[in-house]
Amino acid sequence: MSGKRDSHLQKGYGRKTDLAMKTYLVVILIVLFGCTPIPEVAEKTIALGDADVEYVKVVQHDDGTWTFTVTVRHADTGWDDYADGWDVVVHGVVAKKESDAFTLVITHPHVNEQPFTRSQSGLVVNDEEVVVRAHDSVDGFGGKEVVVDLRKKKGGNYEVERKP
Repeated sequence: MSGKRDSHLQKGYGRKTDLAMKTYLVVILIVLFGCTPIPEVAEKTIALGDADVEYVKVVQHDDGTWTFTVTVRHADTGWDDYADGWDVVVHGVVAKKESDAFTLVITHPHVNEQPFTRSQSGLVVNDEEVVVRAHDSVDGFGGKEVVVDLRKKKGGNYEVERKP
C-alpha cells in the first residue's frame, strides 16, 4: 500500500511542478512579449481613419429640417485614398438617405482643395446633441469628430442657427 501512496504523491507532485512550470513560462512570455506591440496590430492602430472634421455649421429651417455644412481635412492622394463621406450621428444612428453610404457622399478626391466644405440639407434630427464624423476610402472612420450641441449657438468648432 505504501508503494501506491508514494506513487500517488509523486504524480501529484509532478502535476504541481507542471503547473508551476507552465505558469512560469506564461509569465516569462508575458514579460518578453506582452509589452511589445505586435507589428500587424501596431500598423492597424496607426492606420485608423485620418479624415478630420474641422468645423460644422448647422442651420434649422422653418419645416424643422436642418442643413449641416461640414469642413473636412484629409490628405487626399487621388482616387486611391480620399475623404469619401461624412455622417451626422444621433444616438448611434446615421441621419442619411437609406440608399446612401453616408449622410453626405463625397464623389471625388480633393487633392488640391484642403480643407474642403460641403453641405447636406433636409436632415431630420430629433435630438439635442449629434456627432459629425468623416470617413476616408482606405482607413474608414477614426479621425477627429465634432460633437454639436444643438441647444447652444456656438461651441469650440461649431455654430448653430435655430429657428425661434
